[in-house]
Amino acid sequence: MASETVYVRRFSRTERALHWIHASAFLVLLGSGLVLYVPRLSTLVSRRPLVKDVHVYTAVAWIAALALVVAIGDRRGLRRTLRELDLFDDDDRLWLCRVPRPQGRFNAGQKLNAALTAAFAVLFSVSGFLLWYGERDTRFRFASTILLHDGLMYVALVLLFGHLYLAVIHPTTRHALRGMTLGSVRRDWAYEHHRKWIEAAEAEPHR
Repeated sequence: MASETVYVRRFSRTERALHWIHASAFLVLLGSGLVLYVPRLSTLVSRRPLVKDVHVYTAVAWIAALALVVAIGDRRGLRRTLRELDLFDDDDRLWLCRVPRPQGRFNAGQKLNAALTAAFAVLFSVSGFLLWYGERDTRFRFASTILLHDGLMYVALVLLFGHLYLAVIHPTTRHALRGMTLGSVRRDWAYEHHRKWIEAAEAEPHR
């Protein structure tokens, strides 16, 4: 008789909401930004003012939605998640050097990705605001702003493709997508890829 599959909770509703709000807004911002940036796409769509409005209002909605989820969601859990992402130990450094080491709930690559995502979000927001405000007040129009905004887009595209490959295609890591959609993952998968997290969680006394 086959043993029953055991699942463990990896992400809370608050964490998943933040992830999907950020992901969906990023895709809309990326699509509308490419239309504004690529002349052929801009000509094909032929409604540049509307696309620009979609780009700006999506950015505003993205920031407001993230703030709302943080305000009404599990802030205690988010603080714990931030501590986990901020902790970079010897196992993480060795893992990045391709030395197999047990990982926590987030491996070293995911921690780096989270740090880059947060940094890019801030830089996108600041440069985007300056581009928008610079159209209304030329004192805030800087040549480097659009270079920064466009440069971030190229790097973010590379990170996006890598993230999608690992989450959707790569056979050993794509099960992680279940954690971000349903909240839980198989215990055997989690033990193989995030052993320190599973061992620490199972060592905690049950309340």
